[in-house]
Amino acid sequence: MHRVQLHYTLSRDAGTALIRNPLPEMLQAVAEQGSISGAARSLGLSYRHVWGALKRWEDQLGGELIVWGKGQSAQLSEFGSKLLWAERQAQARLAPQIAALHADLERAFAVAFDPDAHVLTLYASHDDALGVLRSYAATPGGSGAVHLDIRFTGSVDAIRALNEGRCTLAGFHTVEKPAATSLAARTYKPLLQPGLHKIIGFAQRTQGLIVAPGNPLGLGCLADVARTGARFVNRPQGSGTRVLLDDLLAEGGVAGNAIQGYDRHEPSHTAVAQAVAAGTADAGLGIELAAHARGLSFVPLVRERYHLACLKATLEQPATRALRALLESSDWIAQMARLPGYAPLHCGDVLAMSTVLPWWEFAGRKRTNSPRKKP
Repeated sequence: MHRVQLHYTLSRDAGTALIRNPLPEMLQAVAEQGSISGAARSLGLSYRHVWGALKRWEDQLGGELIVWGKGQSAQLSEFGSKLLWAERQAQARLAPQIAALHADLERAFAVAFDPDAHVLTLYASHDDALGVLRSYAATPGGSGAVHLDIRFTGSVDAIRALNEGRCTLAGFHTVEKPAATSLAARTYKPLLQPGLHKIIGFAQRTQGLIVAPGNPLGLGCLADVARTGARFVNRPQGSGTRVLLDDLLAEGGVAGNAIQGYDRHEPSHTAVAQAVAAGTADAGLGIELAAHARGLSFVPLVRERYHLACLKATLEQPATRALRALLESSDWIAQMARLPGYAPLHCGDVLAMSTVLPWWEFAGRKRTNSPRKKP
């Protein structure tokens, strides 16, 4: 049985990949370039190094990785292709956990190496723009770098972590002006308290159906998923996308048990997209960026806001102020605007909760002769 051993590297230039392994990188390069020499050039390595490394791995793993046909370019063997597929599957499924581990290590060493660095713990519903923000924020600016210790979890668990003092910020998402009778209102309203919590603007993003290239089943809505019997992949209970899905199903009059695969869960948008890309699912609800990253088609269904919640008492802490300043910067706003399916919206602004989540306004209208308090 072959075992996996993990290690990490401390370096001034460790690259941007969360986790790396030279074997899949070499296999991918051979598959793309069609030769050992081409793969070596693309990786910035010598032919001798790549050839020797592949031979050592063949000996260690007990299987042929590269095959050549007469007069043909180099190709991956079936074993080599399966190794590359397995690594992609593992990284897609474990991306949130890998990101959390990566953040833990960065947080541990940030204090040691950068006395001016800010460290901010954020529990958040999975969002690819936050991963981009983490890399961007780690670059020192006028007020020092902001090291985001992001723990990807469900929206409900993120807000609970905020209330229990395990983080400074919580990321969650809702549609624009969610109805007071919606599942979103029933889920988040008990967890948030006007006057105690504040909302910091982050982004507007699109959620929709992630489908195979060209949308071969012609899916245009969730009712089509039920009607066609398309294999669906869901998100787990407690995730913001699961709350959104159940609200959309209720609005469309579609029962959850009418969706084939409603009870099948994947932990992130990335994993949902990978399931569709691998052909094990026909559709899943997710963000456009995840579909775009894997060359999949995307059917937009709804625009939503991604919120950052914090306690009012932490708004003026140095780390929170530094992050708010970064979010308000023209450079970050321009970078977010380039992300497929995203648009900057009140980035870094402190927003009145009754404006962003108007179910409190709804409750206020039911009280008579009582002044409304601004959260």
